Amino acid sequence: MIRPAARDRLIVALDVPTVEEARRLVGELGDSVGVYKVGLELLFAGGLGFVDELRGLDKRVFLDVKLLDIGNTVSRAIANVAELGVAFVTVHGHDVKTLRAAVAGRGASPLKILAVTVMTNLTADDLRQQGTTLSTAELALRRARMAHEAGCDGVIASGQEAAAIRAEIGPGFLIVTPGIRLPGSTSDDQSRIVTPERAIAEGADYLVVGRPITLSGEPRKVAILIASQIRQAHAAQGKRA
Repeated sequence: MIRPAARDRLIVALDVPTVEEARRLVGELGDSVGVYKVGLELLFAGGLGFVDELRGLDKRVFLDVKLLDIGNTVSRAIANVAELGVAFVTVHGHDVKTLRAAVAGRGASPLKILAVTVMTNLTADDLRQQGTTLSTAELALRRARMAHEAGCDGVIASGQEAAAIRAEIGPGFLIVTPGIRLPGSTSDDQSRIVTPERAIAEGADYLVVGRPITLSGEPRKVAILIASQIRQAHAAQGKRA
């Protein structure tokens, strides 16, 4: 199997308030990025139309909607998402019925279904408030197992949980990791952050990066830097193998 280029393993989060701002960022980033995340903020500002623009630029689209509803609703929603031609879509990994419905809904389309394990802004205290005594690592692994059994293509998981998921499930199951921060940068509202190199070393396939790129003042330069770190991390893995 041919590995994607480093720039195609970097997913830039277009978490911006307007399509105009998203369009400007994509223009600045140019060929340094191959995949973009369109989430709720941009979707509610005309982002679905912008998905077509991105596809017209030969960019892959990660639709981050984190679906959670009864199975029939999720299945039909995913069927409509599949018609958009996006590459990835997210579903909350809380229960197996939702996950199986999502997988059924995409039919024969190449759409990848990714289950959200534990949001990277959550801590053990947050989970206790939700009624579970499991640690973030234990809950992420449990939900990853469930997603795999349901037929999902992969999960959204912190780099801090990626190694355990990879060891449990093995190769071929996608791990997409948000909460990426460069050394010395602020964590913002994220609780479980890792560097690009560590995320790849721990087993991540794709990295989702937002503010470290989009608020940097030099988005193309930072995107190229992160892609270089992804490439170096993969090279180091090859030497260890």
